[in-house]
Amino acid sequence: VQLRRPKNKQAPPKLFTFDGVYYMEDTTQQIYEDICFPLVEGVLQGFNGTVFAYGQTGCGKSYTMMGVEDPPENKGVIPRAFDHVFDQAAVVEGVKYVIQASYLEIYNEEVRDLLGRDSKKKLDLHEHPDKGVYVQGLSHHKVLNVHDLERVMELGSKNRSVGATLMNVDSSRSHSIFTINIEMIEVSEGRLRCGRLNLVDLAGSERQSKTGSTGERLKEATKINLSLSALGNVISALVDGRSTHIPYRDSKLTRLLQSSLGGNTKTLMVACVSPADNNFDETLSTLRYANRAKNIKNKPRINEDPKDALLREYREEIDRLKQLLLGRGDVPQEPSAPSPPPPQHP
Repeated sequence: VQLRRPKNKQAPPKLFTFDGVYYMEDTTQQIYEDICFPLVEGVLQGFNGTVFAYGQTGCGKSYTMMGVEDPPENKGVIPRAFDHVFDQAAVVEGVKYVIQASYLEIYNEEVRDLLGRDSKKKLDLHEHPDKGVYVQGLSHHKVLNVHDLERVMELGSKNRSVGATLMNVDSSRSHSIFTINIEMIEVSEGRLRCGRLNLVDLAGSERQSKTGSTGERLKEATKINLSLSALGNVISALVDGRSTHIPYRDSKLTRLLQSSLGGNTKTLMVACVSPADNNFDETLSTLRYANRAKNIKNKPRINEDPKDALLREYREEIDRLKQLLLGRGDVPQEPSAPSPPPPQHP
């Protein structure tokens, strides 16, 4: 990606390199197949996965995540992930799937359950030594098909906080995390694996001079920018390599994304930018943000019982050794019976 300052075209361009770059004529279908499909496949093998969209307000984050139904190629990442999960579950034999969904938002640094009876109720964060950071009292809903997931998503979206600004008539005023928990039980062996897919729609960073925010909208924008700044500090500390302290606790957003940033998760960041020259500063900030995030090293692993993991490793090692012996032609033969001793003569 090359970025030139509009008022000084003689200056050398800012250069950035990413795993994929897409322009306005590219479809969400192409984006999903290129970069999201492998991540969701990993979740269906028992890994944790996170997809989150980042960028200034009004540049297409919610459109990327949700998309539109018509034309079909512009369905968003989230509905495509729904189809992917249940298409896979329908064709895999010998595996039982239990799939649950949850949907929360972080509004003014308060965590709310968008699927709860009281969607405005403040929920608390807790930390467990095994499952990490979780939301106390967050509801989980069992889903049997794509329609169930879409219904849950629609219900939560109606409860999400949105508002109008000068840059976006339906601006997201909160960060949202839609989570799909998938339990996979192999019938023959009784082996249990658990995958979790986090689909994150971040509220956009804002400049008050452009959005015209006042009153409650200005308060919302301040909280949004503070949490995004905290996220940037976490990313910088992880990439720095010399930091002894990672400031996950500086915001609710970074605590909830803790495993997605440097932890047990495969993470994909979609950076949305505006092509307009009057958004140069915001675009440069987003690209720098994404460039730092690209250098984070996560340590994903399959979520399974430690005993199952040990047995699987033993089986893989036995198979590897068999292949090694077959390749060399050094397969040991069955030992033959010992020949009888020669007769003794007096």
